[in-house]
Amino acid sequence: MDLDFAIGLMGQMFSMGLQIAAPILIVTLLAGVTISIFQVVTQIQEMTLTFVPKIFICIAVLYFAGNWMLSTLVAFARDIIIQAGSF
Repeated sequence: MDLDFAIGLMGQMFSMGLQIAAPILIVTLLAGVTISIFQVVTQIQEMTLTFVPKIFICIAVLYFAGNWMLSTLVAFARDIIIQAGSF
């Protein structure tokens, strides 16, 4: 394994991590902003109002996108293992 291949592999891993984490992070960010705006408008300052919906939204995103996330990670791992066999 040469240095260029290792750097390329690190870039691929970083990109894959962002691709897998992005749906959960984006949806949770949007939910947090929406809940914060709701709290400002209604002047409700309850901590559980921000925490509990975000957990449920994360679970829902994992439920609907989990299959895609897992298949993407398995395909990436399979490609890495196949490439590792060539060394």
